[in-house]
Amino acid sequence: MFKKIAAILLVLSLGLAAAACAGPSATTPAATGEPGTTTTAPATLEGDVIIDGSGTVYPLMANIAEQYMTDVQPDVNVQVGRAGSSAGFKKFIPGETDLSDASRAIKQEEIDQINATGLDYEKDIMEIMLAYDGLTFVIHPDNDWAAQMTRDEIVDMYLSGKYKADDKVLWSDIRADWPTEEIHFMGPNENHGTYEFFYEVILDKQDMVTTVNLQQEYSTLVDLVSNDVNAIAFFGYGYYAGNTDKLTAVQVDFGSGPVGPTIETIGMDLPYAGFTRPVYTYLNLKHATEKPQVLDYAKYVVRTGAPELASVNGFAPLPADVYAGYLTQLESIG
Repeated sequence: MFKKIAAILLVLSLGLAAAACAGPSATTPAATGEPGTTTTAPATLEGDVIIDGSGTVYPLMANIAEQYMTDVQPDVNVQVGRAGSSAGFKKFIPGETDLSDASRAIKQEEIDQINATGLDYEKDIMEIMLAYDGLTFVIHPDNDWAAQMTRDEIVDMYLSGKYKADDKVLWSDIRADWPTEEIHFMGPNENHGTYEFFYEVILDKQDMVTTVNLQQEYSTLVDLVSNDVNAIAFFGYGYYAGNTDKLTAVQVDFGSGPVGPTIETIGMDLPYAGFTRPVYTYLNLKHATEKPQVLDYAKYVVRTGAPELASVNGFAPLPADVYAGYLTQLESIG
């Protein structure tokens, strides 16, 4: 998966370089009336932009939408939902939404469903990588024994049958000198791409402990862990970053010593790479062609929103040339 992501970033960078060498754009900016000057005044737009999907991506996309409606197009109504990545795709596939946020890449079965509607995924849908997120494991602040764990310890403790047939795992099952108290496993439910990333990529599609408490709302997980010294949960870094007064992030040893998730450590070639993943939004290009406000908002996301607001919302931004490559693609539409 990581090789595929690197290839995508390379293609975007090469595409930007090619566009730069191609000379002036075929689109001519509107003249201002001043000799030798050409500027384009932003058109006043109206209408709706409908977005749903990842709860992990929600804080970032909601922040981008708020800034866009405040600073750029106050007559455009950008609606951002957080049903979860999978639930979001169920709305996106039949065309109920314009963009679909996801904390994991779209699946082949979802691509097939898009093609079955009469759209051509390769031509009619644009995958936009927004930023990098770090899968974060959180515990109660009074839990001072599990503040540092190895990657294998975290993976093994969540695997069904690894320690106990009934999956009632004790902290002392992980390390003998830890408390003989049952671990209360928690996480987001199957609607979320974070669950799918953890299950499919980190656990390699092996069954999770049957005792895990899966929740729809990330805020519920924050509340549960903050009130339970024996709890451990996983979600995107942003939800931890917004609740550092209530939670402790486990420092993970991937083989070179413990490292905690931060904006500076999250990335495909950075110390927290072992639990790093890209997050996405998917754009319906037919909607973008038919509805100017949708295209304009998508441009804003890659030109200003994600580059400037990713880190504010607990995500590591992508290299600038990647965002520029997306903008070049969108500019070619109109």
